[in-house]
Amino acid sequence: MAKKWMAALAALMLLTGCLSAFAEEAEALPDTLTVAVTTPMTGNFFTALWGNASSDVDVRILLHGCNLVEWDGANGMFTANPQTVESLAVTQDAATGDRTYTLVLRPGLRYSDGSPITAWDYAFSVLLTMAPEMAAIGGNVRPPLYLAGCEQYLSGEAQALAGVRVIAEDQLAFTVRGEYLPYFYELGLLDCVPYPIAVIAPGVRVTDDGQGVYLTNADPDAEAPAFTAELLAATILDETNGYRTHPTVVSGPYTLASYSDGVAVFDRNPCSALAPKIEHLVFRSLSQEELIPALERGEVGLLNKVSDMAVIQAGQQLASEHPDAFTFVNYPRTGLSMLSFNADHEAVADKRVRQAIALLIDRDAFAAQTVGGYGQRVDGFYGLGQWMFRLLSGTVPPPVQAQETEDAATQSAYETALAEWAELSLESLPTYERDPQAAAALLEEAGWTPDEATGLRVRDGETLSLRLAYPTGSLAAPALEALLPDMLAEGGISLTLEAVPMAELLPQYYHMAASDYDLFFMATNFDLLYDPSNSFVTDEAGNHIWAAAGLADEALYEAAVAMRATEPGDLLSYCKAWLRFEAEFEDALPAIPLYSNVYFDFHTAWLQDYQIASNVSWSTAIPAAWFGEPAAAEPAEENDGLVFDD
Repeated sequence: MAKKWMAALAALMLLTGCLSAFAEEAEALPDTLTVAVTTPMTGNFFTALWGNASSDVDVRILLHGCNLVEWDGANGMFTANPQTVESLAVTQDAATGDRTYTLVLRPGLRYSDGSPITAWDYAFSVLLTMAPEMAAIGGNVRPPLYLAGCEQYLSGEAQALAGVRVIAEDQLAFTVRGEYLPYFYELGLLDCVPYPIAVIAPGVRVTDDGQGVYLTNADPDAEAPAFTAELLAATILDETNGYRTHPTVVSGPYTLASYSDGVAVFDRNPCSALAPKIEHLVFRSLSQEELIPALERGEVGLLNKVSDMAVIQAGQQLASEHPDAFTFVNYPRTGLSMLSFNADHEAVADKRVRQAIALLIDRDAFAAQTVGGYGQRVDGFYGLGQWMFRLLSGTVPPPVQAQETEDAATQSAYETALAEWAELSLESLPTYERDPQAAAALLEEAGWTPDEATGLRVRDGETLSLRLAYPTGSLAAPALEALLPDMLAEGGISLTLEAVPMAELLPQYYHMAASDYDLFFMATNFDLLYDPSNSFVTDEAGNHIWAAAGLADEALYEAAVAMRATEPGDLLSYCKAWLRFEAEFEDALPAIPLYSNVYFDFHTAWLQDYQIASNVSWSTAIPAAWFGEPAAAEPAEENDGLVFDD
C-alpha cells in the first residue's frame, strides 16, 4: 500500500476551519441547534432490532444513555462508564473459566420523568432484547450467547438467566462463559442501557431468587402471564405512541419532544448526568443540493457526514468567504459502501457468480465518480478510520515503544516486535481488479453460457438477469446508474436498478422481509465493538450464516471468531487475525466492498467545543458542545481535497 495518499489523509485530518459568527445581528445566544444529514430517519429509535440506519442510531444515542460502559478512543478499548458506574470488580471461576463482572451503580441515576434507574432496569434491558416475544413482533433478536445460562434459559431448561444477577438496587453482576473468553473488546460485552419496565411492560417485573434473573407478573395472584407478544406489540409498535418510534421515558441527554414528517425535535433532559448545554435540537434530512444553502441561510446549524464532492467544495468556499460565520472539520469514516448480495436467490448464491461480478466492476472508477479525491476504493470489510486499517496502512506507527537501553536482549525484543509489525500488510489481501475475461471463465464454470441472440448469459433456459436496490436519494445513485449496468453487461449479465425508500429497504436487506432483489447498495459505519461474528446467525442445522446476505460460510465465521478471541491489548495478534478475516471475506464475498471516504461536518461558528473527530458521531459530541460568541477568525484555508493514488 503506497504512502502518498496516507500522508495527504493525515494532513487533511489536521485541517479545521475557523470560528465565525452564527448570526451577525444576534442579540442573544441561540438555544436550538438544527442538525441535517442526508440519510432519513426510519423511526427505529429503540434498539437495533428493527434496523440500524445511521440516523436512527444517532437518535438512540441522544435518547438512551446511562450505559454501563463507554468507549475510550485514546486507548482503543471499553471502560466502565464513570457517569454510571461507581465501581467494577472482576472475578474468575478457576474450574469453568467463567468471568463475573460486579458493578455498583452511582447514586441518583434517573429517567427523564424523575423515576430512579436501578439494577433491575439493566436486567430488564437484557431480558427484553433477547426475548422470543420480541422476535414474535418482528424484532431481529440476537441472544447474548456469551452470558452464562443463556441457552438453558431460552430453551426453557432453566427458569432464570444465570449470567445476570441483581444483588441490590444499585448492584448487578454479569457472568461471561469461559469458552467465550478471551474476548478482545472484553468490557464491550457489558454494553447495556436501561429501559423503563413500567412503560414497555406494565404489569411485569424482574425477579432474582438467587439463580439469576427472569420476568414474572407484578401481580402474584394473576394467572395469565403479563409478558406477552401482544403486550409488547401494543407498547412498542403502536404507530403514534409506541416506544419504538416515540419513546417517552428515557435515560439519555435529550428527550423526544416530537417526531413527524421526517423531523425529530429534542429537549434537554434535566435528569441526565451528562447535563447537555444546548437546550433544544432539531434533526432532519436534506438532499445534497439543499445542505449548503440551508446552512448559509441559517436554517441549519450543523451538517453532519457530508461526503458529496460538490457539497464539500461549496462548504469549503462558504467557510473561506465568510470566516466569521462558518467552519468545518473532517475525519475518516469508520465504515464503507458496498454491494451486498441476497444469497437466498439461486444465481448469486453461487460464489463463482459473486466473484465474477466483482471482477466486472471497476471499483476505482466507481469511487472516483462517487467521492472523488475524498475517498478511495477498499478491498475488504473495513473503513479508512478503523484503527486496524490505520496501523497496517502506515497512517500511524506500530505500537512498539522504543527502548533507550544498551541491554542486548531488550533491544533484540524491540527489533523483533518491529519486524513482526513490518510483516503485516494490506497488500497481502486478495483484490478483484477488473478482468472481464476472468469473470467470463467463472461464469462458464458455473454453467452460464452466452446466448447468441442477446449476448446475455443463460442456464437451463434462464437468463442471468439481476435486480439491484439502492436507497432513494443515495449519493452513489448517479455512479450506480451510469456505470454498473454497462460493466455487468460486458460479462453478459443484465442489471436493473431501482431506488427504494430506506424504510422499505432495510427490512429486506436484513432478511426481515421477503425481497425480489439480488443485490443491495448499502453503506455501513461499524460499531465501536467491531465483532463481525455478531453478523452471523445460526440456522436449525447449526450452519453459521452471514445474516445480511443469508450466506452460510464456516471459514468466514471461524476467522471472525479467531479475531474476537484475541487477548485484550494484544494488538499484533488481533491485526493478524483481522487480515485473515479480511482475506476470507474477499474469498466468500457476502458483499463487494466499494469505497470508504472522509466525512466533513460544516457548522456555525457559534457552536463551540464540537469535538466530532474524537467522538462516535454528532450525537455523542453534542452534549459537551455549547453556543458562544466566536472569536475573530482568519479565512478557512481552501482545500481541493485528497488525492488517493498509488
